[in-house]
Amino acid sequence: MHPNLPRIFFHPQVCIVQKKDSGNLFAMKYVSRNVCIGRGALGGVLKEVELLASLEHPFLVNLWFSFQDEEDLFMVCDLLAGGDLRYHLQHQVEFSEAGVGLLVCELGSALDYLQKQRVVHR
Repeated sequence: MHPNLPRIFFHPQVCIVQKKDSGNLFAMKYVSRNVCIGRGALGGVLKEVELLASLEHPFLVNLWFSFQDEEDLFMVCDLLAGGDLRYHLQHQVEFSEAGVGLLVCELGSALDYLQKQRVVHR
């Protein structure tokens, strides 16, 4: 976790959106500005968005767009239609040996990239 970002203990809501010009699907996360303000987390969320916007890697969930209105903060990210690794682990999905090898390589690549970007996560 970046040292200047507080832990956020509330979860954003997520919906699937489609970009009009390309037809690409994305996951749009949104959270109430009032919830962020009430928990003293608005500054931290905005710093987190800034950090995520500076990262791009094929084995990370990338942030492509972010915006806000009077009520909510929005983050448009890669859509993981098949679920993320946490989802598969929670549902006790069995992986083949080759699948595990691929996951380890992808995780290593993503962690190497984050280390080079000087990003640390809890």
